[in-house]
Amino acid sequence: MKILVLRFSSIGDIVLTTPVLRALAQQVPGAEVHFATKLAYQGLLEPNPYVAKVHVLSGSLSDLIAELKAEEFDFVVDLHHNLRTRLIKLQMRVPSRGFDKLNWQKWLLVNTKIDFMPRQHIVQRYLAAAAPLGVVDDGLGLDYFIPPNQEIDLASLPASFRPGRYVALAIGAQHATKRLPINKLIDLCARLAPCPILLLGGPEDETTAHLIELAFATETAQPTPANALPESPYYFPEPPSSRAPKPRIYNGCGRYTLHQSASLLRQAQFVVSHDTGLMHIAAAFGKEIFSVWGNTVPAFGMYPFRTEFRVLEVPGLSCRPCSKIGFDKCPQGHFRCMNDQRLDLDLPPVRDGR
Repeated sequence: MKILVLRFSSIGDIVLTTPVLRALAQQVPGAEVHFATKLAYQGLLEPNPYVAKVHVLSGSLSDLIAELKAEEFDFVVDLHHNLRTRLIKLQMRVPSRGFDKLNWQKWLLVNTKIDFMPRQHIVQRYLAAAAPLGVVDDGLGLDYFIPPNQEIDLASLPASFRPGRYVALAIGAQHATKRLPINKLIDLCARLAPCPILLLGGPEDETTAHLIELAFATETAQPTPANALPESPYYFPEPPSSRAPKPRIYNGCGRYTLHQSASLLRQAQFVVSHDTGLMHIAAAFGKEIFSVWGNTVPAFGMYPFRTEFRVLEVPGLSCRPCSKIGFDKCPQGHFRCMNDQRLDLDLPPVRDGR
């Protein structure tokens, strides 16, 4: 049976489709699973042994539809369920099933704060879209496959960064309202000491990571007093003890491919991440995760899947969630969902990398 799975973006959403891909390949007799996505995510799917072929949207949608029709699929599993995928299914004229996006429930939660969201992870809704083929949840969680040539040897990092002896801190996110401001990231790094800290993110996160490095650049570096201006990148609302050991920080932002960043996540002791793709990749490796939430909420069903995790958030804000995705800046101007983060939950015992 030839099956097409549709999901065009983004990194985290595609990682969350992996239980469906595995279930289709293993549970449907004679299944040949294809995946259609954007060109930017082709490399994310090609190492997956459960995907026979990746089709990419690199030009016009009509070109992709012609390519897909030529494959003569028996069934389409639509895990994006938008206008583009509806057009594809209309043209292909084969049996299909989409997943429930829960749009009206999300609208109510964002606009009225009335919560009718089911207590169900989005992976379960993805799997329901494949249920007509007899697919059931195998209970094995997410997958992430790293090509051998993309594995990172930790010998290339400073000596204190050993397997299971450092924290991976993913500082990026697509929208600003899903990211801790610089002062809170510096605060977090001070609290994680003495464990070595590996900063991960894309080229767009390099400046933020460099400011974090500078905050701990000297042996005498101390937190700025609590009465410093909030605009200062060295402002600590609740400064850690001046006797606290200085963290050892390695800036990996912009230095690694996505697969290489995944390799570094896999070798970390635990992971601290915003609501972003690296969080879901860490979940695929079964890492313990400290999941930081700003304007979005775990109730949307996108929390770490089947791994130990703890949520860092500011409960009880009347303005939260203000979006199901995110904004470039806080619509209210105060950004309390991140500025009021205490970041003082119990952390697992950190292993000094020395």
